[in-house]
Amino acid sequence: MKGSNSLTHRIVPLFLILILLATALASACAPKAGAPATPPVQQYIPPAPSTQPPVGAPSPAAESAPPSTSAPSGGYPAISPTPPSAPSTTAPSITFPWSKGSDTIGFAVGGSKDINNFRENIKHGYLPLPSDMTPEGLYYGYYFDTGQTKSCNKLYCPSYSYAVTRDPFSNKTEYYLSVGLNSGMKQSDFERKKLNLVIVLDISGSMSSPFNFYYYDQFGNQTELPWEEQHMQKIEVAKDAVRSILDQLNDGDRFGIVLYNSQSYLLQPMTLVSRADMEEVYDRISEVQAESNTNLSAGMLLGTDLLEKYSDDDPYDYENRIIFLTDAMPNTGETGEYSLLNMLKNNAANHMYTTFIGIGVDFNTELIEYITKTRGANYYSVHSPHEFMGRVDDEFDYMVTPLVFNLRLTLDSDDWQIEQVYGSPEADKATGELMKVNTLFPSKKVEGETKGGLILLKLRNIGDEGGSLRLKTSYEDRAGRVDGSETKINLTDERPEYFENSGIRKGVLLARYADLVQNWLIDEREHASWSRPWEPRVTTEDGICVPPSQLGQWERTSLPLTVSSPYRSLFRDFSVYFSNEINEIGDNTMLQELQILRQLGGVISYGGYED
Repeated sequence: MKGSNSLTHRIVPLFLILILLATALASACAPKAGAPATPPVQQYIPPAPSTQPPVGAPSPAAESAPPSTSAPSGGYPAISPTPPSAPSTTAPSITFPWSKGSDTIGFAVGGSKDINNFRENIKHGYLPLPSDMTPEGLYYGYYFDTGQTKSCNKLYCPSYSYAVTRDPFSNKTEYYLSVGLNSGMKQSDFERKKLNLVIVLDISGSMSSPFNFYYYDQFGNQTELPWEEQHMQKIEVAKDAVRSILDQLNDGDRFGIVLYNSQSYLLQPMTLVSRADMEEVYDRISEVQAESNTNLSAGMLLGTDLLEKYSDDDPYDYENRIIFLTDAMPNTGETGEYSLLNMLKNNAANHMYTTFIGIGVDFNTELIEYITKTRGANYYSVHSPHEFMGRVDDEFDYMVTPLVFNLRLTLDSDDWQIEQVYGSPEADKATGELMKVNTLFPSKKVEGETKGGLILLKLRNIGDEGGSLRLKTSYEDRAGRVDGSETKINLTDERPEYFENSGIRKGVLLARYADLVQNWLIDEREHASWSRPWEPRVTTEDGICVPPSQLGQWERTSLPLTVSSPYRSLFRDFSVYFSNEINEIGDNTMLQELQILRQLGGVISYGGYED
């Protein structure tokens, strides 16, 4: 009996210890109280009817191990970011050996990268939105002499040029200063980093509409279009664009694909290109169909979720970007411009940047122009799959590699103030003394001229017509290092028509063109239902005024292309001025704008006038 009691005393404590250990393990494995549950990710299944089995995504096991966190073996430090931290003002500046000409890169601002939507709406008989014409989108279609005359051994070096010219309608004297966007980085030293890329594709019902028709249309079809264009859906054009983007990826890049309509779906988890069956990916993209509502915010959230897990990747190795392909007409979920903008801002704060690619003539530039006024963002328009493929082949590395952030220019003068800024999406944030630009992207140079390489300041004279300006520039590179420069400019007392070089002359001409067109579009839309006469904003007394800001509904409706009598006359007169300036500047690529002006002025017949 004594031996039995002794055995019992030994077994009971051991049993209790085992129970306590099991309880502790169960507690450790259970979810923490209050922790949000991760919602299940929807896998995309093509809509019925379909004889194919549900499309499944590849196994996450195809994902690679995290990249090495070792320092890069070579390259240039300025283009390579470091982990985010408070900007350092004591870090040494990064310098480059300077060489003048086309062997260095240039810069262009973020935001709009074309005015394709404006041109396509005119072509197909629709009245564009004012936001279809932006100075920065217009500038990016042309090459500029930036006025650089001194060596540059930094990542970014501004150059300044001066102009005095009369308004072509009012004959009032105006003053301009251009900011040339130069770099000391050689083209041979530029190479994009490996890419963590999420493609977010809009598959909502509006994407099923013909490519050159409006989905939300109150007037019906406006023009006779070729059969092929009439039957080409926006979703098919978007899928072609996705394939063009995927063709640019290298084996060391990662990519994922998100689809969204009323909710979001995962078509492809993040996978190394070298481990992906790209033919299978292309096949699954081909099966995608468009239907249902548009919840843009759902696509944003799932795209962000895919990319967030790589925020700790060594930024010396990887660039993080989300590319949206959409007509940008959200009608469910978060549709407010502020909430959508905040999503992009939060991503940018975590070094996840955004590109929008607009699909169709009803691409809502109003919304995208607004929410891409954030760090690292840009947007393009697609109106021809073939044209977009060529553009992606030529510019993809530039498209996804922002180099300069938080550019600020301060003007200190007793005689001059900044009245207006052209060529920057942050133009509405300019004050009398300050110009702000969120992002500069690398840009091509040809024969010493830079594509989109100019920002134009319209100056207000408040003192002597000569006088001096002190211009102070500051910016951050990708590593958060702060640099800048300071320059004093003595403005000589020049008379109109004075242009320091062809670059500023071209910038002034295109800025006036953009202002005239935007004023026309605002006037025509405001007075579309008027039956009594009205006066245009642009007059021979006041000249070409700065157009007011406009922001409207997201589900864009079309208006027929209409040019009222006052503007028809203005366009005729301006086309003569524009033609003369083309001859003076010597850039025949601007003839495409002259043709539009002559169409709108009735010199070339196209229909759609108001008699």
